[in-house]
Order: sequence, then structure tokens, then C-alpha cells
Amino acid sequence: MRFAITATDRYLGVLDTLVQAGWAPVKLFTPPVDGRVHRNRAVIESAQRLGMQIQLSPMTADDLAALGAQGCEALVVASYNWKIPDWRPALKYAINLHASPLPEARGPYPAVQALLEGRRSWAVSCHKLEASFDSGDLLAQESFALDDADSHESLDLKIQMAAKRLAGRVAGDLPALWNSARAQGTGSYWKHWRAEDRKLDFSRSVDEVLRQVRAFGLIECTASVNGVDIFVRRAVGWTESHNAAPGAMVHGDGAAMVVAARDGYIGIVEWSLLDPDAVTGNRPRG
Repeated sequence: MRFAITATDRYLGVLDTLVQAGWAPVKLFTPPVDGRVHRNRAVIESAQRLGMQIQLSPMTADDLAALGAQGCEALVVASYNWKIPDWRPALKYAINLHASPLPEARGPYPAVQALLEGRRSWAVSCHKLEASFDSGDLLAQESFALDDADSHESLDLKIQMAAKRLAGRVAGDLPALWNSARAQGTGSYWKHWRAEDRKLDFSRSVDEVLRQVRAFGLIECTASVNGVDIFVRRAVGWTESHNAAPGAMVHGDGAAMVVAARDGYIGIVEWSLLDPDAVTGNRPRG
């Protein structure tokens, strides 16, 4: 099976799995990256070793036609920020790997909300690519467990590993899975998180604040401490009776600080005054 793929480094394992299954890679489409959650250096290097064409600009109908002319049969979408044109005139198959248990949690980045809700299981789904995002018939899913210790980073790694397993299953018999795919039916759409969703509210419980910090991880939460806005990457906490006002800084040790929450304390142990998305003369944190 000759194929093209859209991917960042998070889905390099999908490319590797398809190649190991005997699929022949033709082209890599890779979108803009932020240098923290999304990178593309490794996937580009792998594509170069495999002799693949590489495109950094949005995919067009002409690009798809060119793939078809080269005998490419399948487009695998693993990570992509741009809408993909109608692929049917050029290709036989187009599939998307979406990091949710479809039809639940359609949308651009549902992992954060899954952690905020304290989900006990999650999945990666493979579906036919349609004009409406994340809506195509389901070919297969790969599920896995979550627990209270999970964070943005652990969930992301679980998603990556599940995507590799799912890619292996799909590579083994795409035509049969394609022909037996089932309609998703009614589901849900989760919007992308907003800036205010990252704001820590110390009037909430310790458990709620720490869950929020874990859910955003390298994306970083924001907080206001002593009138100063900071970006929080890592925090610890514990329940303890106190008389301090929620949000008050009650202790400091070097860069670490302890802030009162509703039912205990939050220790902010890794933070910065710089927005992780800010443009600076230095490499991004992480």
C-alpha cells in the first residue's frame, strides 16, 4: 500500500508502524509546530531517510492529484491543522486517527478536557476522512485506562502508543476494515480549551487545582499570586486546615511558593513570568 501521511513527532510511531507493516511511504505533510507539545524535527528526519517528499504548506487538490498520479492509494491523517480537500477523486482511501473514543469528543484537542473530567478510560479512533471533522465511519478503536495520577504528558504518551497499535491493526487489513466501517451516530463536539480555562482558581479544592495543573501540563496554567501573573508548569499540594484567604501566598523557598487553597495548600514549584507561547530570543521551554 503506497501512502502519504500528515504527522508531527507525536505520531512518528504511526509512520514507523506502517512502514514496518510493508506499506510504502510517498509523502509527508507536516503542519506548523509550537516547539512544546508539537514538534516535527524527528518526523522530517525520518521522512528524509525514507526518501519521502515533504510539504510544510497546506495540502491542495493539486497535491492530492499528484499523489494519485504516483500510485498513492491512501492518505493517513495523524496530526494536521488545516482542512484537507476532497480526496476521493485522487485516492482510494483516506483515514484519520483521532485521539478520542468517537463519536464522543470530536474536536481539535480533547485530551485536556478528558483529564479535567477525571475520565477513567480513553481511546484513539480510526475513521474515514470526511468533510465534516471527525465524523466519518469508524474502522477501529484502541482503548486504554486512565487514573487520578494521569497528566497531560502521560495521556499524550498513552495516545501515541495507542495510535501505533491502532495503525498496526489498520495496516494489517485496511480494505476489510474500510468495507465493514460503521457509522458514528450522534456524538459530542468538544471545543478547544480557552485562555480562561488555564486560570487557576484557589478558592477551589486542592484536588481540583492539581487536576487542572496536570491536565494542562506543558501547555501551562496561569495564576495570579500577590498581584503578579505567572505561568505554572508544575505544582504539588495537600489538604490542611488554615485561616489564610484562598490565593494568599503563605510561604516561599527560593523560586517555590505555597499558596492557600480552599481546603489546603498548593506548592507552585515550577513557574515562569514568560508565556510559553511568547516569542523570545531563546528556545522554547521544554
